[in-house]
Amino acid sequence: MNTKNIQDEENKVWDVVIIGGGPAGMMTAGRAGERGRSVLVLEKNSIFGKKLLLTGGGRCNITNNKTNVREMVERYKTDGKFLYSTFMQHGVTDSVIFFTSKGIALKEENEGRLFPVSNSATTVRDALVTYMEQSKVKVRTNCTVTAITKDQKNGLFYISLLNTKKICAKKCVVASGGVSHPETGSTGECFTWLSLLGHEVQKNDCALVPISLKDTWVKKIAGLTLPDCKVTLYCDGKKQCVQSGKVLFTHVGLSGPLVLNMSKTIGLLLTQGTVTLKLDLLPTHEIGALRKAFRTLLTQESNKKIKNVLGIFIPTGMVGPLLEISGVDGETPNHSLHTCDRAKIVTHMKGFTCTVASLLGADKAIISSGGIIPTEVNFKTMESRLVPGLYLVGDVLNIDRPSGGYSLQLCWSTGFVAGSHV
Repeated sequence: MNTKNIQDEENKVWDVVIIGGGPAGMMTAGRAGERGRSVLVLEKNSIFGKKLLLTGGGRCNITNNKTNVREMVERYKTDGKFLYSTFMQHGVTDSVIFFTSKGIALKEENEGRLFPVSNSATTVRDALVTYMEQSKVKVRTNCTVTAITKDQKNGLFYISLLNTKKICAKKCVVASGGVSHPETGSTGECFTWLSLLGHEVQKNDCALVPISLKDTWVKKIAGLTLPDCKVTLYCDGKKQCVQSGKVLFTHVGLSGPLVLNMSKTIGLLLTQGTVTLKLDLLPTHEIGALRKAFRTLLTQESNKKIKNVLGIFIPTGMVGPLLEISGVDGETPNHSLHTCDRAKIVTHMKGFTCTVASLLGADKAIISSGGIIPTEVNFKTMESRLVPGLYLVGDVLNIDRPSGGYSLQLCWSTGFVAGSHV
């Protein structure tokens, strides 16, 4: 894309200036340029889509295969009611058609997650960059925006840049993201600009973030995955909620889709008391049947050590920590195992207890929460209800979304709709 003629860019009145070259910004730019608008994208980094390259562990969870709009918006909880008109214009099916038309074959994984067959977020980023090129979008990288103002007389926007002249535009789109992964440029300055323009900003915080545990045994099983685990969340011993899904152990705690989706609630509860999690390692086994099966195993393998037979029920990596929290010596022969120790082992297989220390920081968060409150945006166009000509897309919006491709779908939908109306 053409990054020359900076002086001409500064003297020109652009139809649209987009701040931020992430997924929502690139989609907005490509769509607006496709409609014949003169478009300039201002990107802080040296490359586009820096955070996009991190999504889905570098594989890019493009969307979730929920093609029914009503079912899809329900995944955004109470905020879903705002998104219906947006997703009716550009929903999951439209995103799938868009990316496949750009040569990106998709595959479906657990819980409807759609990934590129290439397993590479780079292919997705490159397709969006090509889309902008084909739409004759102009770009400027390594470009730091410091302020946005609007001239009330002529209706034009003036975007102030660090160490250079202002850029002038008829329409301005803010697509600079929230505060997760600040090393990618998402540091939240846009909320200062938007508040000065009159918008209310909900406090920014981390969302979909891994947690650290107080339990030291977790280091021993880093990398272990439980594909099907039921997790019960407690605060000061009181049950808060129960969810099921995939759990991943890290060097400091827990991650994976289930934990990420619980992290916002965990963060709130940490301000109120001690937070613990009970992991049911065998959710398909009733405890009575498990006791019987365990008893039978110990009888059949009576001369073996307890540490050498538990792997029949649970992942081998979990055996050590399970025996540790049960207070049972792994060297104990099965025939010598006390009844009370048997009971403790079964109890912990059905309720493996972890104590939460904290949420990890913004550098580990998948997305951030907070941002511009939805009532201040017209989701039929993504235009601000307070500042005509200002459009807000992607992660700058305070929309609660779970793990599983829903954050990127929000970017594709809001970006396409904004690009269709600027």
